[in-house]
Amino acid sequence: MYQINREKFGEFIAQLRKEKGYTQKQLAQKLYISDKAVSKWETGVSIPDTALLIPLAQLLDVSVTELLLCCKKPAPAPMDDTTVETVVKTAICYSAAKTERPYGKNRTWLVWYLVCLIVGSCEMYAIHRLGLLSDVLWTALFLGAIFGAYFCFFVRQKLPAFYDQYAINGIYDGIFRMHVPGLSFNNRNWPHIITVGRIWSCATMIFLPLSGLILGYLCPSFWYKLRLYWVLIFTLGGLFLPLFWVGKRYENS
Repeated sequence: MYQINREKFGEFIAQLRKEKGYTQKQLAQKLYISDKAVSKWETGVSIPDTALLIPLAQLLDVSVTELLLCCKKPAPAPMDDTTVETVVKTAICYSAAKTERPYGKNRTWLVWYLVCLIVGSCEMYAIHRLGLLSDVLWTALFLGAIFGAYFCFFVRQKLPAFYDQYAINGIYDGIFRMHVPGLSFNNRNWPHIITVGRIWSCATMIFLPLSGLILGYLCPSFWYKLRLYWVLIFTLGGLFLPLFWVGKRYENS
């Protein structure tokens, strides 16, 4: 088995952290984890989850390859075949578990997402025909579509194990970032949070343009004055308040 030497890895992380001038707590905050996790890495008790390798390497200004090899490589020096093979085998053994994504498996949410996107687009066209269209509504619909695509198709089905071991209030999943102070993400509340995200995104694509269409037609002056506040309440309040409530409810269940 090609496994990382935990002691060597921990010493390398500690060295890089000190070179960057970070304390364990500062490095942990940038990764949305606890300083106890960083301490365990540096003492060789544990190693980071694969989801943290890229952000950790970026923060410490090294490559993921250098992290896996536990040493810095001279910039102009290419790796020989033996070193390349060692890196590849180490990366494979580092995490044999494949991250599960819902695309191709959950056709129900695929249908809901497409229906809501089409209906919302039709409503936006009607608003445009009435001369009530605004950039605020377009932005809200765009956010609903983007978040909906993530929650319906690309979201992690299961969080890495370290989320169940430590109190972590941030999600780092590729380009997706979510940080909720006061809420710890784990595999007890994550499935419910995913459901909230899916419902919110689909509801935003349908009901926000619909409410703008109705209010703009019946009370145009009222809609013109309050549309920004209405959109903010619907989008931000409609997502983060239910998400926080569901997250806290199932956080320790």
